[in-house]
Amino acid sequence: MAVANVASNAATEVLRPESEEEAVEAFGDGTNVVVVGGGTIVVAEMTYRRLRPERALLLKDAGLAGVSRDGSRVTIGAMTSIEELAGLPAPLGPCAANIADIEIRGAATLGGNLCAGGGFEAPRGDLQGALIAVGATVRSAGEGGISEEALEDFLPKRDGRLVLDVSYEEPAAGAFACLDRPHTHDYTALAVSGAKLADGTIRLAVTGAGSHGQRLPSAEGGDADAAVQDVTPHDDALASAWYRAKVLPVLVRNVLADLEEGA
Repeated sequence: MAVANVASNAATEVLRPESEEEAVEAFGDGTNVVVVGGGTIVVAEMTYRRLRPERALLLKDAGLAGVSRDGSRVTIGAMTSIEELAGLPAPLGPCAANIADIEIRGAATLGGNLCAGGGFEAPRGDLQGALIAVGATVRSAGEGGISEEALEDFLPKRDGRLVLDVSYEEPAAGAFACLDRPHTHDYTALAVSGAKLADGTIRLAVTGAGSHGQRLPSAEGGDADAAVQDVTPHDDALASAWYRAKVLPVLVRNVLADLEEGA
């Protein structure tokens, strides 16, 4: 693993693991280390001095990229770029294609998107909703070693964890709908993802209605208006909490209709 010293006003140590094992060892319990995937969020945070880590863990050479399949099981490495996911079936592919622009998608990574904290003026973590909808599990490292758990359980405690990969069973049908307005400047103010699993189960999830992606169990039986019971919308530069609450059932109805049509 390569180690470099940098200027005192930046990270004091730059770690460049060359395997998953080295990455896990370097990350340790996550204390005083920032993970740099594509850098689209972290580098800006460090530039504006909102983030001043003691160590920076660069994962480019750690062998954590790529999409693989084992039958109907799909596994995506944490360093896979969002652009590589744009061609996948719904809801993940359309969700990925809707994120920012091609320059950002080409650099940003799956792991960075899942671990993104709340933005100062706009939501982050668009892929969280799509992956919750398909019932994805996350393999991560940190205190206690390597573990695997459902994404909706992982997200509230993602700080202090190093994402290694994400896995899910390809759904029978998928759908994605978002609030898309020119003034949002390529940010997604609100988005709903849905999946019909192989056993016929419907799963719905939303991003842009809380600090991270959330499942919408109250609406999975078909009552789109009930979706507002599962979230606490907020105000930001893109939309008000009131507007999000009004639009959410509309997006849910669109997704449910698309799932019915695509099944």
